[in-house]
Amino acid sequence: MATFPPPGSVTVCEINRHLITSTALSDDLANQTYGKLLGLVFSPVPFEPEQLPIDNNAVEQEEARTTTTTAVETVQRKGPVALLQGVVNECLRRLFYPNDVHLLPEVDLQRVSWHPSKHIIAFTSGPTQVIVRDYEDSEGKDPIILTNESQRDVRVLEWRPNGGRMLAVGSKGGICIWAASYPGNAAPVRSGAASFIGGLSRGLGIRYILVDFLRSQQDEHVSALTWSPDGRYLASASYESSSFTVWDVAKGVGTPIRRGLGGISMLKWSPTGDYFFASKFDGTFYLWETNTWTSEQWSSTSGFVKGATWDPDGRMILLAFSESSTLGSVHFSSKPPSLDAHLLPVDLPDILALTGSQGIEKLTWDNSGERLAVSFNGGDDGYRGLIAIYDTKRTPLISTSLIGFIRGPEDNPKPISFSFHGKFKQGPLLSVCWSSGFCCTYPLLFRSHMLP
Repeated sequence: MATFPPPGSVTVCEINRHLITSTALSDDLANQTYGKLLGLVFSPVPFEPEQLPIDNNAVEQEEARTTTTTAVETVQRKGPVALLQGVVNECLRRLFYPNDVHLLPEVDLQRVSWHPSKHIIAFTSGPTQVIVRDYEDSEGKDPIILTNESQRDVRVLEWRPNGGRMLAVGSKGGICIWAASYPGNAAPVRSGAASFIGGLSRGLGIRYILVDFLRSQQDEHVSALTWSPDGRYLASASYESSSFTVWDVAKGVGTPIRRGLGGISMLKWSPTGDYFFASKFDGTFYLWETNTWTSEQWSSTSGFVKGATWDPDGRMILLAFSESSTLGSVHFSSKPPSLDAHLLPVDLPDILALTGSQGIEKLTWDNSGERLAVSFNGGDDGYRGLIAIYDTKRTPLISTSLIGFIRGPEDNPKPISFSFHGKFKQGPLLSVCWSSGFCCTYPLLFRSHMLP
């Protein structure tokens, strides 16, 4: 039977399909329940959540005012030809991407990221700040705050695979590349790129330096990021554009790739690197094979893709749509670079029956393929703001079994973003940034991993 956390409680962890709860956050209880098994306690990281929701009408008015001012300034400096070109570009942008800024809050943006091989988590903590918490730093529990004048209106972030402690942060105008720097072993700065100290030395003497800034086309707002599994390439995109860019990070060189007209909502590189997923706000999405960078277009009748997560083998991808309570699973029918695939429904009937929800909001799949975390829109009073945890099997079709729900700390918490640790050996490790101002980590422990 699924575990339901009582109102006023907080979830601590999973032990063999049972989600343990408490009356309050406590390192002592965490140590008693899972700390002795893991030899590690993941203390919650407090942060200041954004208090006011974005007023999209005000944003549009400000953009219109800024655009008008910029156009006037341009004609004063460069004459009527420059003004005409600026007006044409702006009209085209508004024609093809008129509502994407309104839809952006509905997309599962990557606001929290675990380092692929280390116990280090990073998450957005404000319009210009990123918090890094290193659980391997035994000398202190204070997080490091990354901030810089180039880091404006942060949307997404992701650690680089096979690249030490390097973090990409998408913001207005481009991507900030941060890297850890050690005493006597400074992080290399790409030639021609300015660097700024972005954090203070703490614990192991680590400080983070802004080693590069990859500028987006036409100062677009980077709202989607994904690294190739080998860490060589970084793909970025904006809701303001129909193209995405593949960066060779070592060289600081980006190659734009375009298909279709709608603004891009999400990018996801497959775990094996053979495939690449890109979705748009117009309801289309594309599956690319990365050998020759050819693609197949898919069209959805259930709205645009709100969330996407690959299975560990890169043979299928789970999708959540804006106008459906059923997930879609795209299965590749042959080996790469073939793009032959078919879309199958994955029902989560417990979500509707138990919670009274109005559809799936966010989802993420752990690297073992055994746990799926799902948040949902609306829901009855007792279930609103919870995260559903499913046991999943692939045989080869996906089957799900509801284990229970995770409840966050404080009053009426809602999940802002969540993500699994990619390579935590002892079992799935889920971290959630809650609207109440805590980033909490939940070990999901069961027999197939480490329990007797």
